[in-house]
Amino acid sequence: MSDGSDRRIELLAPAGNEETLRTAIRYGADAVYLGGEQLSLRARAQGFSVPGILDACRTAHENGVRVYVTANIYASDTDIRTAEAFFTALSEAAERERPDALLIADPGMLVTAKRFAPGIPVHLSTQANTTNAESCRFWMEHAGIRRFVLARELSLERIAAIRSELPEEATLECFVHGAMCISYSGKCLLSRAMTGREANRGACAHPCRYDYALLEEKRPGEYFPVEESDIGTQILASDDLCMLAHLPELAASGAGSLKIEGRMKNALYVAAVTRAYRLAIDAIAADPAGERYRRILPALLGEVRLAATRPLSTGFYFAEGTAGAAERLEPAGQPVCFLGVVEEALPDGRFTIRHRNRFAVGEQLVIMKKPERGTPQESGLPADPVRRVASIAGADGVPADAAIHPGECYTVTVERIGEEFPAEAGDVLYRAAG
Repeated sequence: MSDGSDRRIELLAPAGNEETLRTAIRYGADAVYLGGEQLSLRARAQGFSVPGILDACRTAHENGVRVYVTANIYASDTDIRTAEAFFTALSEAAERERPDALLIADPGMLVTAKRFAPGIPVHLSTQANTTNAESCRFWMEHAGIRRFVLARELSLERIAAIRSELPEEATLECFVHGAMCISYSGKCLLSRAMTGREANRGACAHPCRYDYALLEEKRPGEYFPVEESDIGTQILASDDLCMLAHLPELAASGAGSLKIEGRMKNALYVAAVTRAYRLAIDAIAADPAGERYRRILPALLGEVRLAATRPLSTGFYFAEGTAGAAERLEPAGQPVCFLGVVEEALPDGRFTIRHRNRFAVGEQLVIMKKPERGTPQESGLPADPVRRVASIAGADGVPADAAIHPGECYTVTVERIGEEFPAEAGDVLYRAAG
């Protein structure tokens, strides 16, 4: 899939921890973005230490995947001192352990990065609220920036206009899937006012997703629900973004990188969403007329709906400034239950898993397989084995009826068909519906 030039469009996936990093790589990301333990707008994510970032870069680079490190808070003077040491450590790392770019919004952080990590390119974060070509040219001229994560409030028409005014070496990165924000490209003060957690420094409490009611001052104790209908009120609680059905339009607008939001999400979300977009992008690349893409799209949309807990929409891409014309897709009922990631596949067909949610002998589980590049399934999705759990044993080898202690390691056997061993290291498991 191309943006109209000779460049392939990049699929950029989130990595909130080592598990989701490896999951994003396995399920088809061209690049990942991750944050350190400080200086990132997902401070409540597990994050990576500096040695962890270097290990992550080495792992990703060994698999041909790029790594972008977020340092996109709006910084205090204390943060700047922290950033000096952070950027120095990244800059002094061996080439294979050095990130491919830094994501920055604050000018002070940008100057610090240029001084202490001059060899690492900077991408302009969406927190910088880039909404026009003149802003891009400013950052190109004065800071040498060549990639811009555009504000999520822009329509496809506006993105195309920006792309047409920029030189070829500029790249536009656009969000394609995940959480939106009621504030202008994330600049939120509500979280701090309500909870004391500063959203612009990485600690957002997501108050826009709380349930609210109205209270009229002359009617104390009477709470009126805030309801939504076809023409009704939606004060907060934005839909999640999903542009899976409109990738050709995004490519035509000039987007060079498609970004999946979700550093706070688990490996099931990262696997399902990354795999769906990978298969869609590859289908368009293999058949530019789009026939194959349109054929497999229903299956891919079903895939991302499995991992959705909120309605999905096209955001502002087709209706800048209003949600009135946004397409909307409801989640697929109850989201499936994430069970864990296969840590090791043993020679006799057993596998180990550090499980996340309870499962028992006799239950059916789904083994989510990675997309095979160049050998697409006719349905669009790999044939994920659905298998009955035959046995479970704890770390001590003692048989158990169920895996009941989240975080503990269990050895599992599932029913086999012939001689096949259906699970491999890195496979994501979830409980089958019904």
